[in-house]
Amino acid sequence: MTRSVDLNADMGESFGPWKMGEDGALLDIVTSANIACGFHAGDPDVMAATMRLAVDKGVGIGAHPGFPDLQGFGRRRMQLPKQTLGNLVRYQLGAAIAMARAAGGQVRHLKLHGAMANMAAEDVAMARACYEAALDIAPDIIVMVLAATAQQQAVRELGCNWAGEIFADRAYNDDATLVDRSLPGAVIHDPDLAGPRIAKMVAAGAIITESGKHIPTRIDTICLHGDGATAVRIARSVRENLVAEGIEVRQFPAAR
Repeated sequence: MTRSVDLNADMGESFGPWKMGEDGALLDIVTSANIACGFHAGDPDVMAATMRLAVDKGVGIGAHPGFPDLQGFGRRRMQLPKQTLGNLVRYQLGAAIAMARAAGGQVRHLKLHGAMANMAAEDVAMARACYEAALDIAPDIIVMVLAATAQQQAVRELGCNWAGEIFADRAYNDDATLVDRSLPGAVIHDPDLAGPRIAKMVAAGAIITESGKHIPTRIDTICLHGDGATAVRIARSVRENLVAEGIEVRQFPAAR
């Protein structure tokens, strides 16, 4: 049986006349799109346009909520009460569901963004607060989690639909968390490195850390960031290397 994996990308991150990323080109490569909900990036017009394009191209739509931090792109950590955190997720997911419906599609999955995601990867209680809020609105939604972290522990405790994610362009610590962006080598910009590296991880069924440690995990989807200068080239390299290894690229199924 052929192994399969989903490719996802963060997008819809432009704001008014300011453009970020090559969403159109990425939507020809990926099978799932994580669309910003207006708090860390994006706006209603950008959300609508991105979702319409995703529907046209048959790409799965995901809500991508983050901290209310446009200036910092949602990458600055915030300490918020659990109730406030939950309401942030509900508010953004609700907007995404409405905009997707208007575009003729539906929100299939949820993926936390930036600092919110990184903090939830370290804190099971925080991850649960975010995911319980989402499940209040959409009980059958697929929660995309950073594989082998506290996020994955949270969805297993909740018994909800989930998909395990690894990153094509980020380096890993030995606890399966991402190397901090401020450190050298944290972000991979070379397509010739990213493609073979990720195909090796999928074939091994494991995250391979900077130290060479293998962390066995379920890999349902691979993240391709859309905001880098080489983003589209990395996406193509990842897809080509996966196909060359006999790995089918398609949307992830719902699984508990």
